[in-house]
Amino acid sequence: MIGFLLKKTLYDLWDNMFRIVVLNLGFLFCIAIPIFLPILIGRFTDSLVLEIVSTVLGIFICSIYLATASFTIKSISDYGTFTLRDFFRNINLAWPAGLAMGLFIFLLIYVVTVVLRFYFEMGPVLGWVLSGIIFWVIVYSVISFQFYFPVYVRLGSKVRKSFKKCLLVSLDNTGLAFFMIIHNIIAFLLSAVFAFMFPGPVGILLYLDEALRLRLLKYDWLEANPGANRRKIPWDELLIEEREKTGSRSIKNFIFPWKD
Repeated sequence: MIGFLLKKTLYDLWDNMFRIVVLNLGFLFCIAIPIFLPILIGRFTDSLVLEIVSTVLGIFICSIYLATASFTIKSISDYGTFTLRDFFRNINLAWPAGLAMGLFIFLLIYVVTVVLRFYFEMGPVLGWVLSGIIFWVIVYSVISFQFYFPVYVRLGSKVRKSFKKCLLVSLDNTGLAFFMIIHNIIAFLLSAVFAFMFPGPVGILLYLDEALRLRLLKYDWLEANPGANRRKIPWDELLIEEREKTGSRSIKNFIFPWKD
């Protein structure tokens, strides 16, 4: 399943490169708000409040943008395409998910910078034990909630239920969850080479959406086969139709498709 996931996502990224780049450029514009706007405000005013407000506003804008992108690129995973008009239509569907993720980011920042530091400075034994527990809770949260936007898009638009389903998906698919976090770190580093325009954050969201979409085939099969062994999922059988739709390509066709 992992091999096919990488193959299909690579094909989808390549076939929709221009659209992915455009969405990534939009995100780069959004991320500039919490990074550079507070600096500009600090140069021309002495208002710390305005700097904080601009940072908070920028983070929420970025979160809503990524949520909207998740709704938009779902069509790529489903063998379709999208237009910018689709992106703007999806803002109305995505903003609750974006606000929730923004709040989660602020909570995470608070725990890392305040709570974790407080317990660590308590000293050995109790302080360090509590710091270790909090640290691993943070790690598990990051690993689990990387699926938040795809889960919100594909499994129902309810914030609380989406966070809960992220935890369930992660617990039931630990190997995939760890693979995806490592994969996304590598994709992030690769994106830096291309100024985060490709694959970029939107490309990473596509990987996550493709992974969740294919993993849901497992649950459809388990529902149709109650009592089946959850450790022996017949992926070759489940992916027959997916492989037919995706097809295969030669290197020549991949780089110069118009020549075949």
